Amino acid sequence: MPSQITQSPWQTAALLIARLIFAGVFLMAVTFKFMGMEATAGYIAAAGFPFPLLLAWCAAILEVALVLCFLTGAFFTQAALVAAAYVLFLGFAFHGPSHWAGNQAEFGFFVDHFSFLAGLLFAAVHGPGRVLSLNLGWPGRA
Repeated sequence: MPSQITQSPWQTAALLIARLIFAGVFLMAVTFKFMGMEATAGYIAAAGFPFPLLLAWCAAILEVALVLCFLTGAFFTQAALVAAAYVLFLGFAFHGPSHWAGNQAEFGFFVDHFSFLAGLLFAAVHGPGRVLSLNLGWPGRA
């Protein structure tokens, strides 16, 4: 049975803005990848991962899917959870403790990932909202 809870106009606007922010962050990330896939692969290789070009393309495809989910609201909860895991992985892999000694700013980048992670987890719990949202996803979730 769908929830009968109504949203105020500011809550509706906040959800839409949050979805746009999530989509915008991943859109910027994927745009930079498409503008320089080899540079992205080089960054991945420098972190010690094998098959860096393949991983760069996989990341780009994932980010395009996340953008689509955040913009449309389709599979929103699942996308937010996948994005949260991805952001956590990126934080540790590219800005984790092994990077702090050489550049103290890396610690700041690492911590920033947790702010984004918190927002994604909150979004996963609360969903995409009811306005401009396809609301596809797990059965029983309105």
